[in-house]
Amino acid sequence: MRKTILSGMRPTGALHLGNLYGALKNWVRLQEDDSYERFYFVADWHALTTGFDASEDITENTLNMVIDWLAFGLDPDNNTIFVQSLVKEHAELFLLLSMITPVGWLERVPSYKDQIAQLGKAKTSNYGFLGYPVLMAADIIIYKAHLVPVGLDQVAHLEFARELVRHFNHLVKKDVFIEPQPLLTEVPKILGLDGRKMSKSYNNAIYLSDSEEETQKKIKVMFTDPRRKRKTDPGIAEECGVFMLHKIFTPKEKQEEIKLACSKAQIGCVECKKLLTKNVNEGLSEIRDKRNQLIKNKGKVKEILIEGSKKASRKAKETMEEVRDAIFSKARFG
Repeated sequence: MRKTILSGMRPTGALHLGNLYGALKNWVRLQEDDSYERFYFVADWHALTTGFDASEDITENTLNMVIDWLAFGLDPDNNTIFVQSLVKEHAELFLLLSMITPVGWLERVPSYKDQIAQLGKAKTSNYGFLGYPVLMAADIIIYKAHLVPVGLDQVAHLEFARELVRHFNHLVKKDVFIEPQPLLTEVPKILGLDGRKMSKSYNNAIYLSDSEEETQKKIKVMFTDPRRKRKTDPGIAEECGVFMLHKIFTPKEKQEEIKLACSKAQIGCVECKKLLTKNVNEGLSEIRDKRNQLIKNKGKVKEILIEGSKKASRKAKETMEEVRDAIFSKARFG
């Protein structure tokens, strides 16, 4: 049997280089392996947990995000691409799993207190926010996903889903679900314009939707190695956000030249940024062209999502029949 892979993203709009060369590049790589059945979804219900007051943006954000997926190379003919809210079975399984999930488990989720501290109680004092790990687990196990592509820092979150699977199977005395395992992927470290992790919330990102001119302006103001206060000061390329992008967009042999020249103060940051700008714009040129074509044909993107959601729904319906039978069948009480 083919193994199932599942992953998703919240629809927060156009994607930046951190998204593209972190999660999405791995999605595209995995589609070359026919031993996997792959499901990738827009987590629009998850977006409501902290952004209900901006729900009017979700549809447009969904289209823009999926356009970036397709432009970057995610093939709708080889992957099931769908919208969470168009597969109502997610909500039913979320409800049923909520009945057996101890509140203490949710309060121990690693990101729970961090998110409250970051977003404030006004955005996090709702049941949906507390219960989002249950919905996340439902998203995964309803497709009986064997593998979930994650970085090492997200493994703890997936353990919640596995724990819930064990709890459910024990209660119904039947192995309805399988425990999803992390598909660990090496995610390149990508810093934003200000030296922090590239993020929409930090307003420090370079987007696929940025023009060549916008990209040039952003790279021009990027933080570099703080040791290099003058051109004559040697630097450490591996600790510079500009060089981290060179590692993605610049040929390997040229990277080594830049790394050595930086350590000997033989290249200045201005020159280094100009070279990066050229390589980034050349590297994204074909992707941007495809993106512009897709923007002109959003009807086609909607069709892809509708058809993908129908396919996902068929799989989800099969699972829910098993779930209902396991919970309500008199046979299990015999």
